[in-house]
Amino acid sequence: MPTPRKPRARSYDPAKTRAAVRAQFAHVAAAVGELTEDQLALPAGLGGWTVRDLAAHIAWAVGSLSAAAARPPAATAEVTVQSWPFATEPIRDRIEDAHRNKEAEPLAALYARTGERFSELLDVLPGDRLLGLWIGGMTVADFVVTRAVELVVHTDDLNRALGGAVPLDRQALATCVRVLADALAVKAPGGSVEVRVPPFAVVQCVEGPRHTRGTPPNVVETDPLTWIRLATGRLGWAEAVAGARVGASGERADLEAFLPVMS
Repeated sequence: MPTPRKPRARSYDPAKTRAAVRAQFAHVAAAVGELTEDQLALPAGLGGWTVRDLAAHIAWAVGSLSAAAARPPAATAEVTVQSWPFATEPIRDRIEDAHRNKEAEPLAALYARTGERFSELLDVLPGDRLLGLWIGGMTVADFVVTRAVELVVHTDDLNRALGGAVPLDRQALATCVRVLADALAVKAPGGSVEVRVPPFAVVQCVEGPRHTRGTPPNVVETDPLTWIRLATGRLGWAEAVAGARVGASGERADLEAFLPVMS
């Protein structure tokens, strides 16, 4: 059997991505600004984090562009959008330490400062500028794509924790779905299973007989938010299938061994 080929890297429109990230951060900032102290103290469903911790983390994730831009440029692009989902796990403890050691700042001030600086940088940083990140060198264009993923995943976390409805920018949502779908294709290369997340993504994955025409014998289909939760470990495969949140047909259409792709 031929060796599975690495999926071709997807391209993202820089202008649309920057606009989507700006819009999603604005949605989160508006929602966080209306939260009461009781709501901020609620569990976020992410380890021991509260909603306040989650809100601060979102601002930190967006503000990391400013921190990276202040460092000397990296020499090479060691991390791409395709490899990024697998590069974050090794620095999880470092991220946790950054939060524990950071002096508390009122969320309103934090979001105002972060949003202003982030928007300024999006206007002036060229997409090919290399950032020196904790995970390695990465272009500004690719890093902005990852901010769309962070914002959408954590907006959904906020909504689940609060029973709320913080809006999801359509372009940001599409970007998040596609990045995580492509990560699955990288983690489980092949062409025996077609994974559909309408209306945003279709990828082929899992080693085995490659489908070429007609109806694929192995198909997995789900909605965007269910896919994001599966891909990030917020939802288990068995639970999603049992709850009819995922349609899976064919003897190879079981992705449990490959999920999550990012945590």
